[in-house]
Amino acid sequence: MSEAIHSPGHFLAGIAALLRNRVGEYLLMKRAADRDFNSEVWECVTGRVNQGEGFEEALHREVMEETGLRVRVDILIGLSHFYRGERDPENELQGVIFGCSIVGDETAHRSPEHTGHQWVSAQRALEFLTATDSGTLWLRQTIERSEVLYSMLPEGWADVSAAGVTLLPDTA
Repeated sequence: MSEAIHSPGHFLAGIAALLRNRVGEYLLMKRAADRDFNSEVWECVTGRVNQGEGFEEALHREVMEETGLRVRVDILIGLSHFYRGERDPENELQGVIFGCSIVGDETAHRSPEHTGHQWVSAQRALEFLTATDSGTLWLRQTIERSEVLYSMLPEGWADVSAAGVTLLPDTA
């Protein structure tokens, strides 16, 4: 085996937050035409993790920046690995996909990163998201996976998951 396989990687870290309101609808947002990757594609909240920031901290920051909403992590939907453009280490991104509920007001606001947004049921989202680009296919699969996971949650799960998933260091 090559030594490079065992060397630490250099890549971007990111989050995706699939937001779900109280009636079970998902927030879809259309990326602006001037975005450097997946322009004019419908997506959920996405963003990069900054140096020194954890995944959950990045999640809350990105959701607030892109929608003005406060959220609670409900589930981990999955992990992602892809290239933002050419297959080059500078474009490589490892990500965590979170399923989130809104805390408080459910009025979403748009940042300049997006030109449209809508709350839709899972069924409507799957009927609406028919483009064959990789971003749209990923969002369809994410919604499908989310629906299965939400349907399997035991009663009381919201209370268990409310603290998040990040292990905090001992402060003693």
